[in-house]
Amino acid sequence: MTEILTMIFQYLLLIFLVVCALAVARTRDLLGAVIIFASYSLIMAIVWQQLEAPDVAITEAAIGAGVTSLLFIVVISKTRRME
Repeated sequence: MTEILTMIFQYLLLIFLVVCALAVARTRDLLGAVIIFASYSLIMAIVWQQLEAPDVAITEAAIGAGVTSLLFIVVISKTRRME
């Protein structure tokens, strides 16, 4: 029973990763793209944890979701929005 639940969870994570990747590519709002990218990185950290690679998971969460998203938000705040 737990194997089936684990497989379902892994497939849900995979589907969410694909949806996030497509959403980042299709969105026109930069801040929205950064938020979707951060959620992609957090889900990827969960995938690495499921693959029993906790060091890679922590790095992905800290760098991928944390620092990179923060840098993107700072850069976006420095630009002017053109309508």
